[in-house]
Amino acid sequence: MAASSKAQVLSLYRMLIKESKKFPSYNYRTYALRRVRDAFRENHKVDDPKVQEQLIRKAWDTLALIQRQGHSGSRWGLNLGLLVHRCPLDRCTKHSRLLWRTGP
Repeated sequence: MAASSKAQVLSLYRMLIKESKKFPSYNYRTYALRRVRDAFRENHKVDDPKVQEQLIRKAWDTLALIQRQGHSGSRWGLNLGLLVHRCPLDRCTKHSRLLWRTGP
């Protein structure tokens, strides 16, 4: 692996770890951190440039996914699997409504 490529991969790894730490939920946060670390440990000895390029592309896609998922929870007030739209008026329960629910 060339020096610039090694620096690029290290930078990508740091970004993935940093973004994974932003998940509001402990379970999602620890899962994302574990998956990122395990994937990089598993593939750190890959020598084939084509495979390296595929892994880097996959890591960039994963980073984009983590960024979308991490920000969606904080932006919409994700709490216990419920996504609730809040009325702009303070303490208004009349206009709050359930938009999306996960689980059974």
